[in-house]
Amino acid sequence: MISRAQSRQPSARHGRKVHEGDSEARRELARAEGDYQRLRLAYLALAQGEPNEVAMAMVGADMERANALVQGLRRIGQWSPAPASGRPARREARRLAEESA
Repeated sequence: MISRAQSRQPSARHGRKVHEGDSEARRELARAEGDYQRLRLAYLALAQGEPNEVAMAMVGADMERANALVQGLRRIGQWSPAPASGRPARREARRLAEESA
């Protein structure tokens, strides 16, 4: 017969599922961070060239959504802080545009 203490211990199957879920969450976080960085680079590239307000607004909005997703995933997993929102990237883009002008 199984004692109460033994019945409270998680099974190996449960531990494996938790690990698989954690691994999937980390992969999703890495994918979201990659999306954010790609959008950030696209925004900066747009700003350095001939700035197109509409294109910059569209990429900036996508960047904000990607940042919100990263922050949400980090909050769920309690991982390290999320990257800054798109506002610092916009400031950096303006600075680069002013330097190149």
